[in-house]
Amino acid sequence: MFQRIVTFFEKQSFGVCTYIAERFNMSISKIRLFFIYSSFLAVGFPIVFYVMAALVLDVRHYIKRIRLRIWDM
Repeated sequence: MFQRIVTFFEKQSFGVCTYIAERFNMSISKIRLFFIYSSFLAVGFPIVFYVMAALVLDVRHYIKRIRLRIWDM
């Protein structure tokens, strides 16, 4: 069970930092460090934001994939 959770976070949630860094034209490592340090200071609130952003990005990717399939027909 624990390995499935770790695998999910390795596949899905690391795209959040990459997406934010590309949008704001910043370094990915700076965004990751921000999430790590702010998690300690804000008692885990950024972790909740991180998981929610990963879910939103996954849904957006799924919708775009369906939209492309519809127009290919």
